[in-house]
Amino acid sequence: MWDERYREAGFAYGTEANDFLKEQFQKIPAGGRVLCLAEGEGRNAVFLAQQGYQVTGIDLSEVGLNKALKLARDKGVEISTQVADLADYELGEQQWDGIVSIWAHMPEAIQRRVHAQVASALQPGGVFILEAYTYQQTTMEGVGGPSADQKDRFVSLEDLQSELTELEEVIGVEKQRIVSEGDRHQGLSAVVQFIGHKK
Repeated sequence: MWDERYREAGFAYGTEANDFLKEQFQKIPAGGRVLCLAEGEGRNAVFLAQQGYQVTGIDLSEVGLNKALKLARDKGVEISTQVADLADYELGEQQWDGIVSIWAHMPEAIQRRVHAQVASALQPGGVFILEAYTYQQTTMEGVGGPSADQKDRFVSLEDLQSELTELEEVIGVEKQRIVSEGDRHQGLSAVVQFIGHKK
């Protein structure tokens, strides 16, 4: 499905980075190594590279990551990419100064597996930044997020607080906001935003 989506002309979610990431990226130690989960066509990874970070983007879709590499070239920066399935990907040990999860919706069991690795994968002082849709999105007029029958792919603040207990919560909020990212994410949306810091 993702290869098909990313084969479409243009960029499904635009070429501008996510608003929450743009507001908060400086919480990641300057110039550090950042891992972007489910990075797709690369807009967030490229933005972070433009800010001086060393960025690796992983995604299931080679088609999406090829577009990410082209976007990076067009913007005059370098990123690394890796085709990987989060169901069995290992985040590593004390490897990253930042881990970014923007709309990385996955089945609940995989989400728990990934989040269980986040704290140990971060360097001391590292930061985890997440924005995702909550189940309330199914009642909103905005476009984006999993379908209503994929209930376990939505994310709640309560889930994050129970799965990321080893991080100090810096921001944790469920809210409604206008999202405008390409054709696929548009309108008033129900989201959760989370930032965790590793001491």
